[in-house]
Amino acid sequence: MENFVDYVKICCRSGKGGKGSTHLRREKSVPKGGPDGGDGGRGGHVILRGNKQLWTLLHLKFRKHVIAEDGEGGSGALCSGKEGKDEIIEVPLGTIARDAETGEQICEISKDGQEFILAKGGRGGLGNHHFRSATFQTPRFSQPGEEGVNEWKILELKVLADIGLVGFPNAGKSTLLSVMSAAKPEIANYPFTTLTPQLGIVKYYDYKSFIMADIPGIIEGASEGKGLGLRFLRHIERNSTLLFLVSADTTDIFAEYKILLGELKKYNPELLDKKRILGISKSDLIDDELQELISKDLNKRLKGKNRIPYMFFSAHRKEHLQELKDLIWENIHGE
Repeated sequence: MENFVDYVKICCRSGKGGKGSTHLRREKSVPKGGPDGGDGGRGGHVILRGNKQLWTLLHLKFRKHVIAEDGEGGSGALCSGKEGKDEIIEVPLGTIARDAETGEQICEISKDGQEFILAKGGRGGLGNHHFRSATFQTPRFSQPGEEGVNEWKILELKVLADIGLVGFPNAGKSTLLSVMSAAKPEIANYPFTTLTPQLGIVKYYDYKSFIMADIPGIIEGASEGKGLGLRFLRHIERNSTLLFLVSADTTDIFAEYKILLGELKKYNPELLDKKRILGISKSDLIDDELQELISKDLNKRLKGKNRIPYMFFSAHRKEHLQELKDLIWENIHGE
């Protein structure tokens, strides 16, 4: 999915407010009319808007400058200037906006149609009729329009999914996603086949479904930026449940699970508060006797604070996938 873009930096320039009018009413019947200068129009805002039809920030990749319209100046007869046209930036749900200089989070778009003013347009200047008084009846001045804002912003996309797949390269995440949903991720037997998050809708009973995300493979040191680094870790933050995948032919399944857990803890300790499931993939590679030995070992080690549900399955042979769906659904919804 080369078209997946989850990070862009854009310059947002809101519109300048229009100048207030300095106008005195002059008509044949009213030779000495008072001030009637209208107000300037507001400058256009730069607005973020959530769009559930979008999955990527690709449409913003080559759009470095987003410029809203300036407001128009006021005119006589108390006519206000036209407001500058707002510039709307459509973004996928799960988009976070940050200040490019400070890195501070400004907003998060999580609902369809949700709007947030990223750069506020300048206010229009007041016309001269605002400045009249009993002792000063003919003001010959008005306010200039307020300048717009010109700032760099960072937009980051964090994939919204019910369950995120976490595992080393070649743990079988892409295969599981392709079998359980209609998603078609690239599958091959080499590290980092999945370079971008892949989403799939998994159908459940009675028209129910949940969204599963295959996140790029983790390796030791990912939290320090090795391998694919921090780029994929932010997507895990949005998943309500994490499914840790470890291949059945791994020398020490529990040890590999702890390494994956350690990487997440280094990146963001709050990730450990999420619900977890341990999925032991490629169970067709081991016999029943070895599976029983592994189960005994896991039952001893997955106790107390380490206690999480685990399940053997084979996506290749489509074995125990329904039981896995049941376990996932139970974890997500508590049913």
